[in-house]
Amino acid sequence: MKYLLMINVPYAAGEYEGMPPDDWRAHLDYLTRMNRGLTASGELAGVQALAPPGQAKVVRAGKDGRAVITDGPFPEAKEFLAGFWMVDVNGPERAYQIAAQGSAAPGPGGAPLNMPIEVRQVMSGPPSDG
Repeated sequence: MKYLLMINVPYAAGEYEGMPPDDWRAHLDYLTRMNRGLTASGELAGVQALAPPGQAKVVRAGKDGRAVITDGPFPEAKEFLAGFWMVDVNGPERAYQIAAQGSAAPGPGGAPLNMPIEVRQVMSGPPSDG
């Protein structure tokens, strides 16, 4: 079963802003080791970091079918999606374990950030004709 583990961070991103370079490196090293372990176990289907919301655009089809691109409005939220893992595991309990591991990534001074990570099962789509 595939699960999407979404990393949500506060809009202020206080955990990241002003993080000393050594702490930032420790944070990234932790996540890199985690990703390597998931790759080695065959459980990592993908991982991506996302640009901050200020760089996002909203796209809608116009009356002529062309893209109409705006800077918002975006829903009011205290947090935003910073990135995600796609994992392929035997069941939800393993997805929860991986999410907890990611949540514990170190922040300032090496203390775990305990970031909220939303876990959602990926549903299968309609069959392809390919």
